[in-house]
This record gives sequence, C-alpha cells and structure tokens, in this order.
Amino acid sequence: MSFFVSLFFNYKLYFVIRDITYLLKPIFGLILGYQLFYNKTKNPFQFIVYAGVVIASYHLLLVAWGILVEGAKNVAQIRDYGGYFNDFEVYTLIILLFHEQFQLNFTKQKTRIFISVLAISSFFYLARTNFIQFVILFMAMKGWLIFNKRSITIVSTLVVFSVLSYAAIYNYNPRRSGSALDEFLYKIKLIPLEAFATKINRNDWKDFHDHYRSYENVRTVEQLSHNGNLLFGEGMGSQVDLKQKVYLGDMELRHISILHNGYMTIFLKSGIPGILVLFGSIFFFFKKFNSYNEIDSKINLLFLGTGIFLIFSYWVFLGFYNLIDTKTLLIGYLFAYKNHIQKENNN
Repeated sequence: MSFFVSLFFNYKLYFVIRDITYLLKPIFGLILGYQLFYNKTKNPFQFIVYAGVVIASYHLLLVAWGILVEGAKNVAQIRDYGGYFNDFEVYTLIILLFHEQFQLNFTKQKTRIFISVLAISSFFYLARTNFIQFVILFMAMKGWLIFNKRSITIVSTLVVFSVLSYAAIYNYNPRRSGSALDEFLYKIKLIPLEAFATKINRNDWKDFHDHYRSYENVRTVEQLSHNGNLLFGEGMGSQVDLKQKVYLGDMELRHISILHNGYMTIFLKSGIPGILVLFGSIFFFFKKFNSYNEIDSKINLLFLGTGIFLIFSYWVFLGFYNLIDTKTLLIGYLFAYKNHIQKENNN
C-alpha cells in the first residue's frame, strides 16, 4: 500500500529505497534469527545466554571506560559511551532468572555471575524502556499477565504502587541539570508528559526539548491533515517537516523520515491500513500457542510479555523498527525452536 501511494508523489529515489529497506528490517531480523537456530544444538538457550553475557561484558567495559577514564558523570554522558538501550540483554536476564524452567543446567555459581553481569549492564543503559520491559517480561513469566483474579490483584497493586511512586517523584521535582540521580528521576517524571503532550511551544527551548517526541507526532498529524492524506499516508520516501532544524544524533535536520513513534512512522508511510497491519503483528503474540513441554510453555509466556511490551515500545521507541533493535533476532530464534518442538511431537 505505501509503495503504491508513493507513486503519486515525486520523491527522490534514495528516500524511497531507504524506506523500503527500513520497513522490511523487522522481517529480515526475524528471518535471520530463525536461521540462527540449529536443531542439533545440545542446549539452545545456553547459546542465547552466552551471547547476552558477551554483549553485556563489552557494554560494561564501555561504561567503565566512560566513567573512569573519560570522566562521564551524568546520565547523558554515560549513555553516550555505553549505549542507549539493549532489549536482548533484558531477555537474556529474564531467561537466566527462570533458568530452571529453561533447563539451562548451569552451576549455581555460574548462574549468579551471569545474572550479576547482565543485571548491572542492563541497569547502566539507564533506559526507561528497558526497566519497563523487564517488569513486563518478569510478570509475564510469573503468569501474572494471564487474566484471572490473582493477576488482577497483582496488576492493580503494581499500578497503585507506580502511581504513588510517580507522584512522589513529581512532588520531589528533580532538576534537569542536577545530580545523576536527579537527571534520571527527571526523565521518569517526563514519561507521561513527553509522549502525550499536544501543545508544545517551539520558541521555548525547555518545553520543546521535554516534549519533542510529542512534537513529532503533532507535526505528522498536522501535515497529513493539511495535505488530505490521513487515510493512506504519503507513501515510501515521505518526510515530516518539523518547521525548524533540530539535532538528532550527530545531524541537524528539518525533514525526517523516521519518527521516535513507530505508530506514527507507519501512519506517515501507509496511513490507517498500515496501522491495522501493525496492530495485527502485535496481537499475533497474544495468540494461544500450543505447549508441548515446560520450555515451550515458558516461550509462550515470553511471547505474551513481548506483545504487551511492543504496545508500549512502538509508542516511545519504534518497537521492532528501531534501527539498533536486536529482539527480532531473539524472537525469530524462539519461533524456530517452537517449530522444531512441534515437528518432533508430530513425528
């Protein structure tokens, strides 16, 4: 649909090709992850854990270099050296925490060391999305996201605790340029404000910076409304005019092809049909898959948590469409493992 719509616009070929490859990225990631599975591997989940620990160890070296050698002191500087997030490490940490169910067969000492490395590394990404991801996946693996009386009680308690915690942080009023802790709490304070604001003052630097992600969304809707393209979007090669130049990474841009919001990015390219397809891909993870053994059952719970996390992740950090996303590889690997189990049980 988005490719067909782009035929009605005069976009540069470079931007069209870039969008095509970008929108196909999750599919390529899932296929690559699927191909990484080898059915004769003695313990497939050990492969995942070892990969996660290697990545985490390298990340901790980068963080140590940034803090001890380069003198990084605040959240932004630490993340500049170490990286901004890593979903793969969080999945690996979850698998390790449920090592008995996944039959990892590590010694207790090795399990503790690996959990420590992954937990510390995951923390030092200082990424709000990774903290939320961990909570959602942990709750899913405990069975607390399956609809019943017990899960309603647990989720309700967590919601109340989260609201009270946010209220405490809001009243504490952390400073943007305060200590590292203040800076991190300030980012937490911005979570509901940053993503859902509808009125942003472009001339007020603080207001514009704090609500920039919402500003992208507002400009997308305004542009599509003005051009009469709300239904089908503006196709491959389309860009949003921000009305002013902003620094994104190491570039100063006024027109952007990819937004922080995955829903809005798809809405820009393919309108409402694209959004419906995207939601279909998310709710696929809520499907009730057959379980052939305990590991397979835990993978199904991991898929449930993934679906819930994606609803949030697409809104704030592009979900599967993030340029440095790694969870598609893991999800593809898990699909291959489930397919292998199904074939074994059907023979």
